[in-house]
Amino acid sequence: MNVSLSMWSVHKYWYDGTWNVIDFIDFVGTTKAKGVELLDIFWKNQKEELPLVESALKKYNLAVPCYAASNNFVSNDPEYRAQQLQEVKDAVDMAVHFGAKVVRVFSGNVDENISFEDGMKFILDGLEKASRYAEEKGVILCLENHGQFAGRGDQVLHIIQSINSPSLKSTFDAGNFLLVDQDPSLAVTELKDVVKHVHIKDFTKVDGPMNQSLKSLKGSYYLGKVAGEGEVDLPYILEKLKACGFDGWYTVEFEGTEEQKDGSIRAIDNTIKLLEKLASPSKTS
Repeated sequence: MNVSLSMWSVHKYWYDGTWNVIDFIDFVGTTKAKGVELLDIFWKNQKEELPLVESALKKYNLAVPCYAASNNFVSNDPEYRAQQLQEVKDAVDMAVHFGAKVVRVFSGNVDENISFEDGMKFILDGLEKASRYAEEKGVILCLENHGQFAGRGDQVLHIIQSINSPSLKSTFDAGNFLLVDQDPSLAVTELKDVVKHVHIKDFTKVDGPMNQSLKSLKGSYYLGKVAGEGEVDLPYILEKLKACGFDGWYTVEFEGTEEQKDGSIRAIDNTIKLLEKLASPSKTS
């Protein structure tokens, strides 16, 4: 099973100074995951860490199916947008270095000083240029459903179809749709033909604001859960993706309230069980 773990799943250990990228890989080496999703924001000293990361990946025989950029193209400053484009290009180069076929990208963040229409123009311009570069390098940019410009399935599809590049597809984040009040099971029917990377994430709805809860656009509150233990219908989503021929990686992105190592391990195990069940032939009596 092509199951990997995103370093975002254990981001608290990086932000409190406990871990670096190598520590993350050491941890994943103790799990059932076969790969890691690395993020551009987690390097402390890339030049020094890179050879150590390569050694750790080799030690545990772990793949890097996806390298994640953290770009934001919504800005009135052309120099800033150029910088964001360069960050995506740098991520593409890192993907090539690690043998990853996918770079996760974002669209951009809402800015009260920028109209939605202008923000979308900036996003389309940035992703179009980035897609050309990715195509030259043999890498696919996969736009994650995240935020208000590309949160719903129809928004993601609009951007992908507008740019019309073989190097721009979808990172289907199973949980994020709830934060824009869309049923993930409906979103997968919209995006199934353009999905090239998957984030396995789960949430559960709660009655009101709580510690670590997230608020949806319409005011609902959600808490992150271990994959398979929330309200996202992961079996249905995985079945839909299988039916359309998806053969990429399923990257666990744990955002639950549990301790992040324990939550990540459980999420990996649950994901593998779901995929194994899907792969097993149906038993008839």
